[in-house]
Amino acid sequence: MSCRVWYSLYDRLLYRETLLEAFKKVKSANGAPGVDGQSCKDFALHLDANIHTLLIELRGKTYRPTPVKRVEIAKPDGGIRKIGIPIVRDRVVQQAVKNILDPIFDPGFHPSSYGYRPKRSAQDAIAKATAFMRDYGLEWVVDMDLSKCFDTLDHELIIHAIREKVADGSILKLIRMFLESGVLNSGALEPTDVGSPQGGVISPLLANIYLDKFDQYMRRKGHRITRYADDIVIFKGSKAGAENVLEVATEYLEKRLKLTVNQKKTHITSLMQGVPYLGVVIRSGFTQIKDDRLQGFKDKIRRRTKRNSPVNLQKIISDLNPILRGFANYFKVANCKSVLQSMMKWIRRRLRSIQMKLWKVPQKLHRRLRQLGYQEEFQRIKMASWRNAACQYSHWAMPKKWFDELGLFAMDKIETGVLPPINRG
Repeated sequence: MSCRVWYSLYDRLLYRETLLEAFKKVKSANGAPGVDGQSCKDFALHLDANIHTLLIELRGKTYRPTPVKRVEIAKPDGGIRKIGIPIVRDRVVQQAVKNILDPIFDPGFHPSSYGYRPKRSAQDAIAKATAFMRDYGLEWVVDMDLSKCFDTLDHELIIHAIREKVADGSILKLIRMFLESGVLNSGALEPTDVGSPQGGVISPLLANIYLDKFDQYMRRKGHRITRYADDIVIFKGSKAGAENVLEVATEYLEKRLKLTVNQKKTHITSLMQGVPYLGVVIRSGFTQIKDDRLQGFKDKIRRRTKRNSPVNLQKIISDLNPILRGFANYFKVANCKSVLQSMMKWIRRRLRSIQMKLWKVPQKLHRRLRQLGYQEEFQRIKMASWRNAACQYSHWAMPKKWFDELGLFAMDKIETGVLPPINRG
């Protein structure tokens, strides 16, 4: 099947409005500074001059991207994820190019590809995977793990895949410069002969263009998949079918796309055993949150609710709310009502403990209780005791309604087990 080829796209970059729109998107992401130390806020202080300089360079074709900053982030499994952070001006140009390429490539992507795509989410991928297993009866699953996918994308294959729809040499040259800009690691410049750095604005789109070759190959072969970035799961009706498709998929990924399948982490599982995917475990009758995600969430809450914190409870709650809201809204696809209820009880206890410590002396707690209408003789208790944060006095003084009035986001009020509607492709 023939597809439209676009010849003149570079000129779309050469407008002030194009770069301003790109900067707004970059600024909203609030990424870390690159090798020059300039933040988005710093760039915005001289926005007109910075955009003007970029326009001159792009029009004269003298623009050259700066090497990205290497940052290493510890992964939950103990490994290291290497992130490459471009400087702000390079992120602006990448975003502008991405804005041009997205509507050209995205409509043709595989319908079961969900990562980094407009109006698609991880919850959509979970819903699609659930439907394949529970509704379609494809209960055997190949869970594939690619080793350092972003770091090993082949540059020539990227350019070749883009050239199938984009014949504008200036755009292709710009993308190649992004890919080959190099990495500054502890002051030393390292060449980037392969890969597209995680952290680059345009990298997710390039990865989707690259991996869509695999998606479409599997589609032609009649295999059902879902993919979220480099997280790939394939669904079959039998164990033998899963074993066969694992061989087929591995051969294509390694021989045609020059990627490496991590044999230690790639495995076959089933709905009966439970299928871990994007932070949840999908089972035949219910979906649960993965234990490591729950532990990571609790660790994050602990760091933000230390009892020796010098700030008041209102500030702590204000800082907590985005974390609670994000966790609950992501994991509401799981059947986790009781988990969220338990979490909220624990969080309120931690907040009571903080307030008790801030009151310091029992007299302030007693005064609060009398203000609420309690008239009995109150015992003196240790205000810094974790145990006493769950005592009756603490609950009387700081009931659930009180936290609602302070604006604490109530995860336990979120409707759970709700899967978004799926596309049937």
